[in-house]
Amino acid sequence: MSDAPMIECLDVVKTYEDGRIRALAGMNLVVEPGELVAVMGPSGCGKSTLLHLVAALDRPDSGIIRVAHHDLAHERNLDHYRARHVGIVFQLHNLLPTLTAVENVQVPMFELGVGPRERRARARRLLELVELSERERSRPAQLSGGERQRVAIARALANGPSVLLADEPTGSLDSKAGGTILDLLVRLRDEREATLVLVTHDANVAGRADRIAHMLDGRASEPVSLAPTRVAVS
Repeated sequence: MSDAPMIECLDVVKTYEDGRIRALAGMNLVVEPGELVAVMGPSGCGKSTLLHLVAALDRPDSGIIRVAHHDLAHERNLDHYRARHVGIVFQLHNLLPTLTAVENVQVPMFELGVGPRERRARARRLLELVELSERERSRPAQLSGGERQRVAIARALANGPSVLLADEPTGSLDSKAGGTILDLLVRLRDEREATLVLVTHDANVAGRADRIAHMLDGRASEPVSLAPTRVAVS
């Protein structure tokens, strides 16, 4: 069992427009292995910026971000880091419209050089996991909103990441579809012992987390525990 946090953000600052907009202003957050942490706060407080930095989709101006024992400031190949260690689920799924469900799930595997036979077999297993086997040949326009999010979750799991990041994954869905997506994320976290950080405006969604971190003006409060901390066994 490792004592090191899975995610560690220390004094992280991120600005835009030549410093005129400060998205993160000394952000601190520690997430332990196997935890589900919900991040809440008003629009513009830096929630999505935080996820983008943890996912290495952007770089901070200053501060330290460590994820799965990787110091992102010194990580040479961020594409490989993203493909290997982090799975991302966006509010609007970001599926490629010209690809089928099974092809969309395979996209992250190209970065790691997975062969075509293994790509397809793994993608089919993941679609079965999210209960969409019968829709593998459907393109995004042929899927419901909830189905598109389930494909996005399967894609996020393509390379077996240790960290899942979900940015308002239920925000564009009705309550029934949103509940299905939330149940799926929680189940996958439990079954795979992954660490999950979930950004949400919905208190009911946040209530399923182990802890809630409230953000305001680019900083986060000490996360409030809702359940005993879950620690994955390595």
